[in-house]
Amino acid sequence: MLYMDYAATTPMSDKAMNAYLDTAKNFYENTESLHDSGQDAHDLLEHARSALGKLTGRDPRGIYFTGGGSDGNFLAITSLALGSKEKGKHIISSNVEHPSVDYALIYLETQGFEVTRIPVDETGKVTNRQIENYLRRDTILATIQHVNSETGIIQDLEELKLIFKKNDILFHSDCVQSFLKLDPEHFNSICLDSYTVSAHKIHGPKGTGSVYISPQAHISPIISGVTHERGFRPGTIDLPSIVSFVTAAEETLQLQQENYQHAAEMRKEFISLILMNKDIIFEGSSEGSPYILPVRIKGLEGQLVMQELNRRNIAVSTGSACKNGMQSPSKTLLAMGRNMSEAHGLVRVSLSRYTTKEHIYTLCHALNEITKQFLSDREVALR
Repeated sequence: MLYMDYAATTPMSDKAMNAYLDTAKNFYENTESLHDSGQDAHDLLEHARSALGKLTGRDPRGIYFTGGGSDGNFLAITSLALGSKEKGKHIISSNVEHPSVDYALIYLETQGFEVTRIPVDETGKVTNRQIENYLRRDTILATIQHVNSETGIIQDLEELKLIFKKNDILFHSDCVQSFLKLDPEHFNSICLDSYTVSAHKIHGPKGTGSVYISPQAHISPIISGVTHERGFRPGTIDLPSIVSFVTAAEETLQLQQENYQHAAEMRKEFISLILMNKDIIFEGSSEGSPYILPVRIKGLEGQLVMQELNRRNIAVSTGSACKNGMQSPSKTLLAMGRNMSEAHGLVRVSLSRYTTKEHIYTLCHALNEITKQFLSDREVALR
């Protein structure tokens, strides 16, 4: 199977796997146990936290390990909102967020918060001019994704941060698809109050990740009185996964520039090939993440295209893996002004450092075959 669904998940690297196995074998104790071996495990946990802080340029006191991106988004957003509810209960977001952000916001609405979901423009972006129209005196929090998981469109967080900082509004971002995948200096330069990342998007293990919340921000975790992660979340810490995650992050950081340039070259090759076929539409942006290639074939359902590629041993998806299986159109394409039929046509191809030119050629050849087969059949049927 030719795997081209890396935005959904990535294979663990050898270094990350070895780190997991070594930790599981030698540091299996509970990090909150008071005996010496438990304290050794706790020391390793704090070493991992410090290493991640150094890697990201953040204060380790603001780093909390979580069960992954969706878990982290829910915990961060709810904790920040509940921690600031005395100041107000209005939250700003966009209408193209990941489902896990939507779940957190829907929950907060049941708790008396009011959420304004700002529509993106035709390019898929939120601008400060749009945000200014929705700011209120009781706005306490904004949560806007960094890289869209369906289209790869990048929001300008540095620009957005200016207006939120000016108005004393906390700013959280889902950075799951951008962490260590953009320009090496870009991520660390963004002064976010909070963000979420996930291990399995960068060749680490599934089921772990982290959130950063500025130590200056007041938080109120949804479950009070818990022991682990300084009261941020319940449950025994998965130390092997955390060490594996940090190992994968350190390894990916070293390869970040090389990986980014490689993905950019693969995207350029892909676009040059599909341009030869007028029935294949590239729905991304030249300024978007090079790792995510959103396409559709005119008149064909994305589900059909995905299944036909699967039949040819090529793995892609029709959008975020957290909502796959649901026959709904791409909400991002709908938000950008595409009609229902076009939004149903989305197919997401996603790349990694393992993607080669041969893979791109194979994919494009298969897309051309599918286009010729099904559009020709449709023309015959119309006669």
